[in-house]
Amino acid sequence: MDRVAIVTGANHGIGAAIALALARSGARVLATYLRLQASSGASAYETNRASTAADLIERAESQGGAADALEIDLTSPGAAAAVFDVAEQRFGPVSIIINNASAWVADTFGSVPTDRLGRSLSPLDESTFDQVFAVDARASALMIAEFARRHRRHGLAWGRIVGLTSGTPMGFPEEVSYGAAKAALENLTMSAAFELADHGITANVVHPPVTDTGWVDDEVRSAVAASADLIHVAEPDQVAEVVVFLCSDAASLITANRIQLR
Repeated sequence: MDRVAIVTGANHGIGAAIALALARSGARVLATYLRLQASSGASAYETNRASTAADLIERAESQGGAADALEIDLTSPGAAAAVFDVAEQRFGPVSIIINNASAWVADTFGSVPTDRLGRSLSPLDESTFDQVFAVDARASALMIAEFARRHRRHGLAWGRIVGLTSGTPMGFPEEVSYGAAKAALENLTMSAAFELADHGITANVVHPPVTDTGWVDDEVRSAVAASADLIHVAEPDQVAEVVVFLCSDAASLITANRIQLR
């Protein structure tokens, strides 16, 4: 795969696994990330979110891949253009974008202080809503728009867009803003699939199962085992394998799909 890819939110978890898998497949990868400060007594998930992408780059290069990293706030003015500028300067025109970055927060319309797994909940307000939508929806839309402009400018005839989603069409109780922002990302990606098809671009979203990115504990595993709707607790590498396939030539007929992993 002799392509240039951008993976957002790639300093840990699914994003890092996707970036590494793409680099291993031959793509030249720019991994973007933004360190988020971890609280005292932070969980492994919070600690991972506060990390750099240095380990990812080292692992990619040790396995013969080409990767670089850029720390950037995707909500800042001109961020999408800046990301593509760096990718083009370091590797060349971009033909793959993975919209994985998230400003996840657990918020609710209800009044209970914790969710069913004992995690803290925040009442939905302007700050929680704007925090999540600014990254998961707005920044993803701007990344797609910049990708489309540059794709046309460079006269490319092949492209891949993949977004990472969550929640259900029936909403996402206890993660209200997150679920709504992911629904927006899905809709944006579907529009791209139809509007950009004539340029050789496919666009899909992948809905991973419960994935151990540092937050899965025994209680979560027990909840998955007892659920009628959930089957597996996945590892990030398993999700990455699906995304890499969607970015391959073999997946040229797969577009405008919401791919639910179990």
